[in-house]
Amino acid sequence: MTPVPSVPSVPSPPPLRPVGPGDLVALAALNDAAVPAVNRLGLDGLTAHVPGCDLAVVAHDTAGLPTGFLLALAPGAPYASENYLWFEAHRPGSLYVDRIVVAPHAHGRGIGRALYDAAFARAAELALAEVTCEVNLEPPNPGSLAFHGRLGFVQVAEQVTKGGTVRVALMARASET
Repeated sequence: MTPVPSVPSVPSPPPLRPVGPGDLVALAALNDAAVPAVNRLGLDGLTAHVPGCDLAVVAHDTAGLPTGFLLALAPGAPYASENYLWFEAHRPGSLYVDRIVVAPHAHGRGIGRALYDAAFARAAELALAEVTCEVNLEPPNPGSLAFHGRLGFVQVAEQVTKGGTVRVALMARASET
C-alpha cells in the first residue's frame, strides 16, 4: 500500500461574536499589551470607544476567552483619530479598521484573517468600496505589514502622527461589494 502524503491541516475559523460588556476587561488588557503596535486605551478608553464603532468583534477560544478583537468605524463617525480623519478626507467610502489585536499565544491560528473577514463582510453590507487601516512604520511593525500584505492591502500613503513620534503606512484593500 502506498502511503498517503500528509496534508497540513487548515485551522477552522475561530468563533467570533460581537464585543460585549463582559469582554472589555480582557480586551483592554490585550490592547494595552500590544503597545506600540496600537495605542494604549485602558479599560475606560476602550469602554468609551466601542459604542462608536460600526463593527466590534471578538474571537474567542473554546473556553470563551478572548484571543483577539477588531474595531472598525464607518464613514461619518465622530472620531478624532488622525488616521481616521485622513481616510475620511482622502479615501471616503471606506470601513476604517481602527485596531486589530491578536493575543501572542494565538498567532498563526487564522484569528486575524477571520477578524478581517468580518470587516470585509461588514463593508460589503454597507456597500463601502474599501477597508482601510494603518500600520506602524516607526516604531516598526514588520509582522503587521507582512500580514496586511498577505491579505491584499496596499500602501496608499504615509503619515506622521502623534506629534512626529509615529510614522504609519496608510493601507487599503477593495471590499467585496
